[in-house]
Amino acid sequence: MIKEHKGVVRKPEWLKIRLQNTKEFSSVAAVVERHGLHTICSSGRCPNMSECWNRGTATFMILGDVCTRNCKFCATRTGLPLPVDAAEPVKLARSVALMKLKHCVITSVDRDDLEDRGSAHWAASVRAVREQNPDTTVEILIPDFDGNVSLVDRVIDAGPDIVGHNIETVRRLTPQVRSRARYEVSLQVLAHLARRGTQVKSGLMVGLGETDEEVLETLRDLRESGCGIVTIGQYLQPTERHWPVDRYVHPDIFANYREQALKMGFDYVESAPLVRSSYMAENALGKTKRNLRTFGNGVRS
Repeated sequence: MIKEHKGVVRKPEWLKIRLQNTKEFSSVAAVVERHGLHTICSSGRCPNMSECWNRGTATFMILGDVCTRNCKFCATRTGLPLPVDAAEPVKLARSVALMKLKHCVITSVDRDDLEDRGSAHWAASVRAVREQNPDTTVEILIPDFDGNVSLVDRVIDAGPDIVGHNIETVRRLTPQVRSRARYEVSLQVLAHLARRGTQVKSGLMVGLGETDEEVLETLRDLRESGCGIVTIGQYLQPTERHWPVDRYVHPDIFANYREQALKMGFDYVESAPLVRSSYMAENALGKTKRNLRTFGNGVRS
């Protein structure tokens, strides 16, 4: 652990980011602004925004930029959201086409104010991207929809290639840092995704106060739920009002997480300090195999 006096955790050299503003970055920013879209890159203050936008990629955030939940680690605004923009799916699809994306990642805020939690809008967004961009693969990062699998099914039926739902942190810390979500509900959602035959992805942050053994326990839980793709990255405190950083995990430990996860049977693992859920997302699709398992009364392989 690296600390300054007064108990403040000092950011190590391996987390220093070199910002770039190229023609490609400006092009992505222009498309996002012109269509009134939101990205988790900016709303979530992602440290990789410069790198990804310079590669011509971005993770779109639908259903507005105000979340109905108030997780202590998240930089996205919280409060009462605006009404859903019915034209957003079409604008999203056009933007994917203009950016010539080969792989599109879509996420959203939580919309607990809506009866269907935004699932119909989710399905419409995936279908719109599919119809206008038939050669583009689609990855989605969904909320838990309060564990309502009929709402999850509505989104899956739209036909995404990869479906992700983040566990975010270890079991012990979940009640403290996630405002409404529950650890077991997230695992149930992931298990349902696996039963449906999708490529299942999840992600967690480290540095919130967990132990290495708790990280490995979480990885085992994810694998047991049928998750085949996992991302592990360093938690970075967005503002002083958010959950404090407990430690900065050394890159060697991230490498060990990756090694242990692969031994558990994960198909693809991204584990490094600056890794985020959608970072290098297109790489996972090309390197994973369908690793589907039957749960409930079926046989686990």
